[in-house]
Amino acid sequence: MTHPDHLVALLGASNKPERYAHKALTKLTENGYPVIPIHPTLKEVDGFTVLPNLEAIDKKIDTLTLYVGPARIEPMIESIVKLNPGRVIMNPGTESELLGAALKKAGIPYEQACTLVLLGTGQF
Repeated sequence: MTHPDHLVALLGASNKPERYAHKALTKLTENGYPVIPIHPTLKEVDGFTVLPNLEAIDKKIDTLTLYVGPARIEPMIESIVKLNPGRVIMNPGTESELLGAALKKAGIPYEQACTLVLLGTGQF
């Protein structure tokens, strides 16, 4: 099944196959989700053009899935809220109370979950 109308931004993209961010990129595309990988220095991952930051996104994002720790996320809170994704997934190790509070205040749904588990169980 494809989901061309559900655009996913993956913050913390990786070109290392053993990293969960890379596994998520692979599984999302295998499940038919269009993905925008984001990383400040990578230009390409597995044929995907990588954007350097959230501000470079010019499309409506349905899901923002996080693969960077709170220390890196917290300086981006304003950018995440401005992006106004349909929802945010805080994968294990990315949980941030400050981000959660900002998302709640902005009315942006979020969950502390694992993208890979959500995909594997049909709950994405």
